[in-house]
Amino acid sequence: MAADLLLETRGLSKAFGGLMAVDRVDFALAREELRAVIGPNGAGKTTFFNLISGLLRPTAGHILFRGEDITGLPSHRVARTGIARTLQMTSIFAGMTVRENIWMAAQRRRRFYNPLMPASRMADVRQRVDEVLGLLRLVDIADEVAANLSHGHQRLIEIGIAISTNPQLLLLDEPTSGLSAEESAEVAALVKHLRRLCTIILVEHKMDVVMGIADRVTVFAEGRVFAEGSPEEISNHRGVQEIYLGARDASGR
Repeated sequence: MAADLLLETRGLSKAFGGLMAVDRVDFALAREELRAVIGPNGAGKTTFFNLISGLLRPTAGHILFRGEDITGLPSHRVARTGIARTLQMTSIFAGMTVRENIWMAAQRRRRFYNPLMPASRMADVRQRVDEVLGLLRLVDIADEVAANLSHGHQRLIEIGIAISTNPQLLLLDEPTSGLSAEESAEVAALVKHLRRLCTIILVEHKMDVVMGIADRVTVFAEGRVFAEGSPEEISNHRGVQEIYLGARDASGR
């Protein structure tokens, strides 16, 4: 399986003072996999994402991406290796149009970028922007200012910004947070489609979303990997039910 690994962490840890937010996590992700990471609030999920994406430096352990050690690289260098992510809180350029948001990210793919070059000469960027807009079904509102759109559409824009760089690994941090049931279903369907383009790790609290699209599920608790398996195995795991799903005990309480 080692040859098929895209991402691996070995003994990955992050301490904030006396608190171990991530505690000796061993994690292996295969290419073309859609992995869900779940767990109660404070379990270490977002800190784990922040370590992988370079927003935080680990206290101990290693992160390997495509077999190369990227431990401690700053976020901009991690992004260049082929890792993109979204945040829990929607992060877009609210005063720009949908197209401009995607364009700003897509032009970063160019090896050499001249800020004085007119957009008319960036045919490769325009092509990628059009591809992303079509994929996300945002063509009809491409020239709308992002701030005027629904929260669901803003989430799609953020995902568009991430995938416009054509990443090999996409980290999605609670993409359905704050969305209605209908919007959540649309985003879930999109994520399921995106797995054809790149490998995905999804942090998500909505269990119907997780169980409907994930290949495998990793459960975090108190900064550690508590359980791992198929969606069916995790949904039937008594320990997971107790710490995360709030299953009642035999007394019915």
